[in-house]
Amino acid sequence: MSRVQLINANEATEDRKAILNQIHGAFGVVPNMFRAVANSPAALKSMWGSFGALGSGILGAKLGEKIAVAIADRNRCEYCLAAHTVLGQNAGASALEMAAAQAGQSDDAQTAAALRFALKLVADRAQIADADNTELRTVGFNDEQIVEIMAHVTLNIFTNYVNLAFDVPIDFPKVNLRVAA
Repeated sequence: MSRVQLINANEATEDRKAILNQIHGAFGVVPNMFRAVANSPAALKSMWGSFGALGSGILGAKLGEKIAVAIADRNRCEYCLAAHTVLGQNAGASALEMAAAQAGQSDDAQTAAALRFALKLVADRAQIADADNTELRTVGFNDEQIVEIMAHVTLNIFTNYVNLAFDVPIDFPKVNLRVAA
Protein backbone atom coordinates (compact mmCIF):
# COMPACT_ATOMS: atom_id res chain seq x y z
CA MET A 1 0.00 0.00 0.00
CA SER A 2 1.31 3.40 -0.92
CA ARG A 3 2.63 5.63 1.85
CA VAL A 4 0.92 8.62 0.24
CA GLN A 5 -2.52 8.97 -1.22
CA LEU A 6 -2.87 8.03 -4.89
CA ILE A 7 -4.80 10.97 -6.32
CA ASN A 8 -7.74 10.12 -8.55
CA ALA A 9 -8.01 12.51 -11.51
CA ASN A 10 -11.81 12.63 -11.17
CA GLU A 11 -11.48 13.93 -7.62
CA ALA A 12 -8.44 16.16 -8.14
CA THR A 13 -8.24 19.92 -8.06
CA GLU A 14 -8.24 21.61 -11.47
CA ASP A 15 -4.46 22.17 -11.56
CA ARG A 16 -3.84 18.49 -10.87
CA LYS A 17 -6.66 17.28 -13.11
CA ALA A 18 -5.30 19.08 -16.18
CA ILE A 19 -1.92 17.36 -15.92
CA LEU A 20 -3.37 13.99 -14.96
CA ASN A 21 -5.61 14.18 -18.04
CA GLN A 22 -2.51 14.81 -20.21
CA ILE A 23 -0.84 11.78 -18.64
CA HIS A 24 -3.96 9.70 -19.26
CA GLY A 25 -3.88 10.80 -22.88
CA ALA A 26 -0.26 9.67 -23.22
CA PHE A 27 -0.61 6.29 -21.46
CA GLY A 28 -4.31 5.43 -21.73
CA VAL A 29 -4.31 5.34 -17.90
CA VAL A 30 -2.71 7.37 -15.14
CA PRO A 31 0.13 5.24 -13.75
CA ASN A 32 0.29 5.06 -9.97
CA MET A 33 3.59 6.95 -9.82
CA PHE A 34 1.94 10.07 -11.24
CA ARG A 35 -1.03 9.61 -8.92
CA ALA A 36 1.38 9.61 -5.97
CA VAL A 37 3.29 12.66 -7.19
CA ALA A 38 -0.02 14.47 -7.78
CA ASN A 39 -0.11 15.14 -4.03
CA SER A 40 2.07 18.11 -4.97
CA PRO A 41 0.90 19.98 -8.08
CA ALA A 42 4.35 21.59 -8.37
CA ALA A 43 6.13 18.21 -8.26
CA LEU A 44 3.66 16.75 -10.76
CA LYS A 45 4.14 19.65 -13.15
CA SER A 46 7.91 19.38 -12.81
CA MET A 47 7.99 15.61 -13.39
CA TRP A 48 5.58 15.63 -16.32
CA GLY A 49 7.34 18.60 -17.90
CA SER A 50 10.70 16.84 -17.58
CA PHE A 51 9.37 13.68 -19.22
CA GLY A 52 7.96 15.77 -22.06
CA ALA A 53 11.15 17.77 -22.58
CA LEU A 54 13.43 14.72 -22.53
CA GLY A 55 11.02 12.72 -24.68
CA SER A 56 11.62 15.17 -27.48
CA GLY A 57 15.33 15.49 -26.75
CA ILE A 58 18.27 14.72 -28.97
CA LEU A 59 19.09 11.31 -27.43
CA GLY A 60 15.84 9.67 -28.45
CA ALA A 61 13.38 7.61 -26.46
CA LYS A 62 15.16 4.27 -26.85
CA LEU A 63 18.42 5.44 -25.26
CA GLY A 64 16.52 7.35 -22.59
CA GLU A 65 14.62 4.20 -21.62
CA LYS A 66 17.83 2.14 -21.56
CA ILE A 67 19.36 4.67 -19.18
CA ALA A 68 16.20 4.48 -17.07
CA VAL A 69 16.30 0.69 -16.65
CA ALA A 70 20.01 0.73 -15.78
CA ILE A 71 19.40 3.32 -13.06
CA ALA A 72 16.25 1.59 -11.83
CA ASP A 73 18.14 -1.66 -11.40
CA ARG A 74 21.06 0.12 -9.68
CA ASN A 75 18.64 1.84 -7.27
CA ARG A 76 16.55 -1.34 -6.92
CA CYS A 77 13.38 0.43 -8.07
CA GLU A 78 11.06 -2.31 -9.30
CA TYR A 79 8.40 0.20 -10.31
CA CYS A 80 10.68 2.12 -12.69
CA LEU A 81 12.28 -1.06 -13.99
CA ALA A 82 8.85 -2.41 -14.94
CA ALA A 83 7.59 0.85 -16.44
CA HIS A 84 10.71 1.70 -18.44
CA THR A 85 11.09 -1.84 -19.75
CA VAL A 86 7.64 -1.50 -21.34
CA LEU A 87 8.38 2.04 -22.54
CA GLY A 88 11.72 0.95 -24.01
CA GLN A 89 10.08 -1.83 -25.96
CA ASN A 90 7.43 0.63 -27.12
CA ALA A 91 10.31 2.84 -28.33
CA GLY A 92 11.71 0.02 -30.46
CA ALA A 93 14.16 -1.77 -28.16
CA SER A 94 13.98 -5.54 -27.98
CA ALA A 95 13.49 -7.41 -24.72
CA LEU A 96 17.12 -8.55 -24.99
CA GLU A 97 18.35 -4.97 -25.47
CA MET A 98 16.39 -3.83 -22.42
CA ALA A 99 17.73 -6.72 -20.31
CA ALA A 100 21.28 -5.85 -21.37
CA ALA A 101 20.68 -2.17 -20.57
CA GLN A 102 19.35 -3.16 -17.15
CA ALA A 103 22.79 -4.70 -16.58
CA GLY A 104 24.46 -1.54 -17.91
CA GLN A 105 25.50 -3.23 -21.16
CA SER A 106 24.98 -2.82 -24.88
CA ASP A 107 26.53 -4.14 -28.08
CA ASP A 108 26.44 -0.56 -29.39
CA ALA A 109 29.55 1.36 -28.28
CA GLN A 110 27.71 4.67 -27.89
CA THR A 111 24.89 3.17 -25.83
CA ALA A 112 27.38 1.22 -23.70
CA ALA A 113 29.35 4.40 -22.97
CA ALA A 114 26.17 6.30 -22.06
CA LEU A 115 25.10 3.52 -19.69
CA ARG A 116 28.54 3.38 -18.01
CA PHE A 117 28.46 7.16 -17.58
CA ALA A 118 24.92 7.15 -16.17
CA LEU A 119 25.70 4.38 -13.71
CA LYS A 120 28.94 6.08 -12.65
CA LEU A 121 26.99 9.29 -11.99
CA VAL A 122 24.64 7.36 -9.70
CA ALA A 123 27.29 5.24 -7.97
CA ASP A 124 29.75 8.10 -7.44
CA ARG A 125 27.17 10.82 -6.79
CA ALA A 126 28.27 12.76 -9.86
CA GLN A 127 31.92 12.83 -8.82
CA ILE A 128 33.25 12.16 -12.32
CA ALA A 129 36.64 12.74 -13.93
CA ASP A 130 37.68 14.33 -17.21
CA ALA A 131 38.24 10.82 -18.57
CA ASP A 132 34.51 10.07 -18.16
CA ASN A 133 33.56 12.95 -20.45
CA THR A 134 36.39 12.06 -22.82
CA GLU A 135 35.03 8.53 -23.17
CA LEU A 136 31.65 9.92 -24.21
CA ARG A 137 33.23 12.28 -26.73
CA THR A 138 35.36 9.45 -28.15
CA VAL A 139 32.21 7.54 -29.13
CA GLY A 140 30.59 10.62 -30.66
CA PHE A 141 28.63 12.40 -27.95
CA ASN A 142 28.75 16.20 -27.82
CA ASP A 143 28.11 18.54 -24.90
CA GLU A 144 24.37 18.77 -25.64
CA GLN A 145 24.02 15.01 -25.51
CA ILE A 146 26.19 14.68 -22.40
CA VAL A 147 24.09 17.22 -20.53
CA GLU A 148 20.93 15.45 -21.69
CA ILE A 149 22.26 12.14 -20.33
CA MET A 150 22.69 13.96 -17.00
CA ALA A 151 19.08 15.17 -17.20
CA HIS A 152 17.86 11.59 -17.77
CA VAL A 153 19.88 10.42 -14.78
CA THR A 154 18.50 13.08 -12.45
CA LEU A 155 14.89 12.57 -13.57
CA ASN A 156 15.22 8.84 -13.04
CA ILE A 157 16.73 9.27 -9.59
CA PHE A 158 13.71 11.43 -8.71
CA THR A 159 11.24 8.84 -9.99
CA ASN A 160 13.13 5.95 -8.33
CA TYR A 161 13.08 7.77 -5.01
CA VAL A 162 9.38 8.59 -5.28
CA ASN A 163 8.47 4.98 -5.95
CA LEU A 164 10.80 3.52 -3.34
CA ALA A 165 10.09 6.00 -0.54
CA PHE A 166 6.33 5.99 -1.03
CA ASP A 167 6.05 2.25 -1.85
CA VAL A 168 4.01 3.00 -4.96
CA PRO A 169 2.15 -0.11 -6.19
CA ILE A 170 3.52 -1.39 -9.50
CA ASP A 171 0.98 -1.21 -12.31
CA PHE A 172 3.18 -2.46 -15.16
CA PRO A 173 4.26 -6.06 -15.88
CA LYS A 174 6.88 -6.99 -13.26
CA VAL A 175 10.53 -7.30 -14.28
CA ASN A 176 12.98 -8.96 -11.91
CA LEU A 177 15.86 -6.96 -10.55
CA ARG A 178 19.28 -8.45 -11.18
CA VAL A 179 20.84 -10.20 -8.22
CA ALA A 180 23.39 -7.88 -6.61
CA ALA A 181 26.96 -9.03 -6.98
